[in-house]
Amino acid sequence: MAPRLGVLPTITPDAVSEANIELAFGNRCISVGHKTRITNSTLLGLSQAGVKYISTRSIGFNHIDVEYAQSVGISVGNVAYSPDSVADYTLMLMLMVIRNAKSLVRRTDVHDYRLHDVRGKELRDLTVGVVGTGRIGAAVMDRLRGFGCRILAHDAMPTAVADYVSLDTLLQESDIVSLHTPLTTETHHLLNRQRIAEMKHGAFVINTGRGPLIDTEALIPALESGRLGGAALDVLEGEEGIFYADCRDIHIDNKPLVRLQEMPNVLISPHTAYFTDHALSDTIENSLINCLNFESGKQHG
Repeated sequence: MAPRLGVLPTITPDAVSEANIELAFGNRCISVGHKTRITNSTLLGLSQAGVKYISTRSIGFNHIDVEYAQSVGISVGNVAYSPDSVADYTLMLMLMVIRNAKSLVRRTDVHDYRLHDVRGKELRDLTVGVVGTGRIGAAVMDRLRGFGCRILAHDAMPTAVADYVSLDTLLQESDIVSLHTPLTTETHHLLNRQRIAEMKHGAFVINTGRGPLIDTEALIPALESGRLGGAALDVLEGEEGIFYADCRDIHIDNKPLVRLQEMPNVLISPHTAYFTDHALSDTIENSLINCLNFESGKQHG
């Protein structure tokens, strides 16, 4: 894409850090991934190297201290990409968790073809609560309408055509709760012990947003006791340094992750909902366009 947009990029597979700041010398704009947190000392070094703009190839900013970046003269911009990637994946997780797919596949892998002890559920018989109705949340609701289920929505700034209710009402009435809100100080541990206790007995939790939206230490006992019916988590607290790495031969220092993966009613995937050819193409193109717009004065972070 770079030649088509008239850009000559310097590319490194390594995440930006103090160790490779020299790659930024002579470039006012850089594009970074979301997988590794950018420390404030790295931001300061980038500023001293002449960087004025960072385009993060993600919707979220939780890996960058945006205010600190601005204080050292760096503007930060994010990108939009096809919401269909995450929306499709979210629906897949919903269907898998209500049909006991994890246990089913594990059984058949060892040639045990008996039916599951628990019968599956049909989406049309359920109420699905969507928390966060931006582009991705709205796309999830569009898909859910095709299944004929009841849909509830909650958002601090409602924009979609939906049946909006309070968060308490959504939690009390939903058989499935799907999280799509940005991670902020206000939404950190949005699903805490108290709110998990409000949820319907046997309800399911889907998270394709950000891991810290859920208090994992509160989620685990609710799953263990049967208070919740299951969970499908594409993101998790403490995923950094584990997700996107080959950990087959190393000790995983994240006890909640290990415990969740042991549970037959919990699906874990490594922050991969966005990972489609279409969405990645959007991400790269829009990140380059962000930088071009900044250089032309059309964008200011």
